[in-house]
Amino acid sequence: MNLFFLQTAVASNTTINYLPIAIQLLFALGFVALTLGGTHLLGPSRKTSDKLENFESGIEAVGNARQPVAIKYFLVAILFVLFDVEVIFFYPYAVNFKELGWSGFLAVLMFVGFFLCGFYYIIKKGALRWED
Repeated sequence: MNLFFLQTAVASNTTINYLPIAIQLLFALGFVALTLGGTHLLGPSRKTSDKLENFESGIEAVGNARQPVAIKYFLVAILFVLFDVEVIFFYPYAVNFKELGWSGFLAVLMFVGFFLCGFYYIIKKGALRWED
C-alpha cells in the first residue's frame, strides 16, 4: 500500500506537469509583445519639438537637473519608512495581547525600549535638525 503512494508521488512529479505553466508563460509573453508591437505600429508618431521637450507635472523645466539635493530629504524619508515599519509590529501584539500574557508584554516593552533608544540616537545625531 505504501509503495503505491510512493510510486504515484514519483510518477506525478514529471516535466509534463509543468506544460500548462509554460503555455501560460508563452501566452503572457506573446500578449506583451503583441500589445507593444501593435501600439508602436498603430499609434501616432508625430515627433514635434513640443513633444520632444522635457515635461514634468505640467511645469516647464528650469535650470540644470544635476543640482545637488540636500541629503536631509532622503534621510527624513528613510527614517519615516523605518519608524513606520516598526510601528506595524505593534498590531499583532494589540490583537493577541491576552494570549501573549506577561512574556508578550515584556517583549513589547523591550521592543519599545529599543525603538526609543534608536529615536534618541537619531535626535542626538541631529538627523531631524533643518537649521544647517
